[in-house]
Amino acid sequence: MRMRIPAQLGAYVMIALLFTVGQARAADTPDAWLTAKAKVTLMTTEGIRTAHLNVDTVNGVVTLHGQVPKADQKAKAADVVKQLDGVKDVKNLLQVVPGAERKAVKRSDDEIKKELDAAWQSHKGLNDSGIKVQSVNNGVVLLSGTTNSHAAYLESVEIADAVHGVKRVSSEVVLEPSK
Repeated sequence: MRMRIPAQLGAYVMIALLFTVGQARAADTPDAWLTAKAKVTLMTTEGIRTAHLNVDTVNGVVTLHGQVPKADQKAKAADVVKQLDGVKDVKNLLQVVPGAERKAVKRSDDEIKKELDAAWQSHKGLNDSGIKVQSVNNGVVLLSGTTNSHAAYLESVEIADAVHGVKRVSSEVVLEPSK
């Protein structure tokens, strides 16, 4: 005896299975990946300025350490990280320290670009990562390219952010899964 399952019921079952698989994948996101993704996201989000940034992840719970110059930046940091796939919770230990605001250094975009190019050349891993400095505009660095290395992605943002005169790092980098 064969049972016929109505198409609508079959669709509901498929949706439930897909939802369950999606949740399992998010729950299985490695902590190291979440840490790297959170750092890059915080460092490239407009309106968040971090100093001495530190991110730790244990079992999907992300803890933010460091300093921000304003309370709204502390709240925004937690909100941004909570939206990342795989993050179960965020412990926001960021300190609001008004003196943590980065002092603006006047440098031309050409000077910043030259220093960034030199940094890329001196870091073999970045040079071969597929990530490049697309442009510098009014001190805002735009990174682009495609990479499968979370470490290179994070390093590229950290190196760009450390260059004197850089106001912010923005990213259009595409992170592909490892093959």
